[in-house]
Amino acid sequence: MISLAGRDILHAWGKFVLTGAGLGLLIGVTLTMAGVYRGMVDDAKVLLDNSGADLWVVQQDTLGPYAESSSLYDDAWRGLLGMSGVARAASVTYLTMQVRAGERDVRAMVVGVVPGGPGEPGQPRFLAAGRHLTRGHYEAVADLATGFALGQRIRIRRNDYTVVGLTRRMVSSGGDPMVFIPLKDAQEAQFLKDNDAIVAQRRRTLANPALNPPGAPGVAQAVLGLQSTNPYVNAVLLQVARGHDPADVAASIRRWKRYEVYTRLQMEGILVGKLIATSARQIGMFLVILAIVSAAIVAFIIYTLTLGKIREIAVLKLIGTRNRTIAGMILQQAVGLGLIGFVVGKVAATFWAPVFPKHVLLEPGDALRGFVVVVVICVLASLLAIHAALKVDPAEAIGG
Repeated sequence: MISLAGRDILHAWGKFVLTGAGLGLLIGVTLTMAGVYRGMVDDAKVLLDNSGADLWVVQQDTLGPYAESSSLYDDAWRGLLGMSGVARAASVTYLTMQVRAGERDVRAMVVGVVPGGPGEPGQPRFLAAGRHLTRGHYEAVADLATGFALGQRIRIRRNDYTVVGLTRRMVSSGGDPMVFIPLKDAQEAQFLKDNDAIVAQRRRTLANPALNPPGAPGVAQAVLGLQSTNPYVNAVLLQVARGHDPADVAASIRRWKRYEVYTRLQMEGILVGKLIATSARQIGMFLVILAIVSAAIVAFIIYTLTLGKIREIAVLKLIGTRNRTIAGMILQQAVGLGLIGFVVGKVAATFWAPVFPKHVLLEPGDALRGFVVVVVICVLASLLAIHAALKVDPAEAIGG
């Protein structure tokens, strides 16, 4: 009994393997796209884990510091710390920007935190090297993904900072590495104006009649002094005392402090369901397109290989081979091609995933689901070739 799959592998193994390798690269891209989505979700969860917070207190009617702009007075943490069930409270700011190191720019999320040791909300929880922030100005702790080194000088807006500590896997929901600086410096950087804007603002303030009433000199100067400082932060991170339910504490803060408060589960829903929802749909569309392209490629290849063996199929029919046996051999060829493609794709995705600039998470469950999808695609793609094979006339085996 002639095996079509075995015949191709033995007598045309180069063509079969190269075809499977080409299909495997396409499968590898598909697995990588799924890994990109998993990496985005993992980055969002890592961001919440590394914050060390149980509750996020933000401006009313906003979705929090990661999905929307939020502004609170920087002394709001004092009132929140006095609420029942609150163990720790810390103000924090978030600003995504370019951080300069020499001639190189690195896109990072600059986080303003109150200097102190680990365990405080917002502080980097683990250090790979160096120490935590201890001074109120001009120190920084950076993630290893930035490429910064201990002792290196980096520039954020107009000020230079010395890297005193390095962290690992401290990233934003978009995968940008974090750079931690003292809160006061971050407040200044977030609302810093250029020199021309400052001069123009001073002129407008001094020229405002409402700020320069007769007999009350110095009011404009006082206003200018107030405008030179930034009393705002993006959020207050809270840690709940043991034995208290975060949802109950959040409800109490909403009632008495008139702030918006999110629990860990709610914040995760915002990040995954809203912040990266569009990217998830886009990746989903790519996966569908890649699956369709893969099916079309397999169908074309199997159909072409089958047409090249019309006489062999006719001989099989002439000697009494059942249609089920012929269909099974073509199906075996299609599944074998898919298996080679999946192995090549899985190996390729594993090797090139670490090279990607953002986190790519290849989960075993996705690989298993991908294997099932590849087998199903190969089975469906072989139907066209099986249909063509079953229509072969046995007389072609003795024809010219």
